[in-house]
Amino acid sequence: MKTHICFLCSILFFLSCSNLSEQKIIYSEVDLGESLFFDTILSRDYKLSCASCHKPEFAFADNIPFSKGINAQLGNRNTPSAMNQTNRNFYFWDGRAESLEEQALMPIENPFEMDLPLSIAIKRLLKSKKYNEAFITVYGKAPSRELLANAISSFEKTLETSKSIFDKYLNEEDTILMNESAKRGLTIFNGKAKCFDCHFGVDFTGSDKFKNIGIYNGKEFNDEGRFKISANPKDLGSFKVPGLRNVAQTAPYMHNGMHKTLRQVIDYYNEPDKFISNSINRDSLLNKPLGLNEREKKDLEFFLLSLSDERFNKK
Repeated sequence: MKTHICFLCSILFFLSCSNLSEQKIIYSEVDLGESLFFDTILSRDYKLSCASCHKPEFAFADNIPFSKGINAQLGNRNTPSAMNQTNRNFYFWDGRAESLEEQALMPIENPFEMDLPLSIAIKRLLKSKKYNEAFITVYGKAPSRELLANAISSFEKTLETSKSIFDKYLNEEDTILMNESAKRGLTIFNGKAKCFDCHFGVDFTGSDKFKNIGIYNGKEFNDEGRFKISANPKDLGSFKVPGLRNVAQTAPYMHNGMHKTLRQVIDYYNEPDKFISNSINRDSLLNKPLGLNEREKKDLEFFLLSLSDERFNKK
């Protein structure tokens, strides 16, 4: 009898815990956005959330070349980080969204991702006591497409980072953490390696310009990138320059996830013809090998490692 009572108590405890999310009251727009970001209510089969592909431990990117969407379908591009996305000019590798709010909704309807029409998503939120009350509390209105976009983007805007070893070195807050190799790597980044030509600005995004780095040959590498959006021949094989903050956490790299490590990325840029000799429309910056030696490659990698926010350096 005692065993049965304990078993019954366990069941009741489990049920009470599973309902905590429904009972939690949401007071702010950011809280609402965060809850939605991690909730599977926005996917057709209730199995996926935004965080399924944008994983916090990997700087809100994914750790596989192509993320799994509905029915375990693989996407066709590597999942970029959702961090440091405030005030970008374009979103997604091909720049098909021009605001964070617009970006926030696209994965929900994408048939290879969450595969849920927004009209149904809104109906689900209206039926949810938790979310219906939350939208009323935060916005004074019932859930809508516009407010859903505002909520999710408001949370994404909190994912900014500015406390890396490099930041502390640059601001003269701590010049010891930035080792000599990383300092030499900074010089190489700005000079011989030509990284700064594309990766400049606070988040090293290069103002979200589109560049063809040689991963397009119309054959096995056939993603046309920005061209699909702009229809401009100059954009064939071009992709949005990604930011480099927390880049050590976001492997694998490139729009197709072809490189597993930062060292492989550096080796590629140093001699792209060794990887893809028949690329089409490659940027003139990469027409010739960079000529980096072993020490310079290591120094450059150390610099890139210094761009990780302090939250990722805690053991």
